[in-house]
Formats: sequence, C-alpha cells, structure tokens
Amino acid sequence: MRENKELLERFYTAFQQFDWQAMAKCYHGEAHFQDPAFDLAGSQIGQMWKMLCLRAKEFDLKFTVTEVGEERGIVEWEANYLFSKTGRKVNNKITAEILFKDGLIYQHQDSFNFWRWSRQAIGLPAYILGWTGFFKKAVSSQAMAQLASFQKTG
Repeated sequence: MRENKELLERFYTAFQQFDWQAMAKCYHGEAHFQDPAFDLAGSQIGQMWKMLCLRAKEFDLKFTVTEVGEERGIVEWEANYLFSKTGRKVNNKITAEILFKDGLIYQHQDSFNFWRWSRQAIGLPAYILGWTGFFKKAVSSQAMAQLASFQKTG
C-alpha cells in the first residue's frame, strides 16, 4: 500500500511541476484513462498529459490522496487555470479513481461536474447546453481532435 501511495504522490507532484514524462512513467503499458473529455489507452495517455502540461497557463494544482489500498486509490484534486481556447479562468474539483497493476496506474478515471466546468471554461453556450449529452459529446470530440492534431505536430 505504501508503494501505491508513493506512486500517486509522485504522479500528482509531477503534474504540479508540468513533468509529463514522469507522469507517463506512472502508467502501465496497457493503461486506460477516462474523463468527460478523453477516453484513452496506452501511450495516448502520456501524449494527453504532454499536451496539457505544455499548454497550461496560470496553472495551480492541489491534491490529497484520500484512500489507497492494494488495488485501488482515490485522489481528490483541484486545478485552477486559464482554459486555453477561451482564456477564461477555471476552478475544477476532480475525483480520481485509480486501479493499480504491477505497481503502476492501470485504470484512471477522473470525475467532475461537467456542467460547472463548462460554464466556467466556455461561458454562456455551456450555461444553456452544458448539461446535455450532445454538448458533452461535442466537447469530447473537440478534445480528442486537438490531441490527434497535437500528436501529429508535437
């Protein structure tokens, strides 16, 4: 259990320092990551963190490992940043549920209030439509397209 807690602390400390390479090393080769914007596997996960770290503006992250066991960990984390597409300030409170395999992160699911986040990041359109499945899918499609474009150029 101590090793799993150290892994989570190493991962989120690397995130605070924009060290996407150290973050990527925390994942199992067959890992899966999911949040309201991304659904990724394997090396795509490290590429997402690379993109987010390199594009981060006015970024601040706080985290607490709230639960850790042999197979599972929970991290509560809060990020404050400028959303790059709109330049709007965002405060996002996230719960990460993580499963471990071979001493690494195997499954990583970030959950947050999408409507709250979208109203901050996007503004009025999200206030009106941010709670709909259509809007969530559009934001996710755009995020996945940005990652694909980043992978080609980055």
